[in-house]
Amino acid sequence: MVKAFDVMVEAFAGMEGRIDPPSSLASMTVDDLRDPAGEVWVLGDPVVGTVVLTPRPQVLYVGKLAVRDRRRGGGRELMALAERRAVELGLGWLELQSRVELVEVHAVFKALGFHEVMRTTHSGYTRPTSITFRKPVA
Repeated sequence: MVKAFDVMVEAFAGMEGRIDPPSSLASMTVDDLRDPAGEVWVLGDPVVGTVVLTPRPQVLYVGKLAVRDRRRGGGRELMALAERRAVELGLGWLELQSRVELVEVHAVFKALGFHEVMRTTHSGYTRPTSITFRKPVA
């Protein structure tokens, strides 16, 4: 689990100073990922990518998606895994959130078939800070 967490920290470091408020990962520990409702998946040995999948009513929530090198397809592989898990769990949608500032990431999610469904605001902010995306799964 520690290596997976290191990949998350490394991947999310690029958001530092770009997103407001800062990522929740900044205040998390490895133990915070040990949520009994969620599944932490790791890609590769050595670890090149990670994702946390959490079943919610009708959706599989995709959280903390992180890859060391986006150009190698690890993110697409982890998203394909998320789709398979959603089908196995009988859930009709994948759902994820992205910060409004990360427009290049939004383009990737849209290319993977995700659509924006809403914008939300973190506590203490007056403007939207996150975008929720959903994708139907077969």
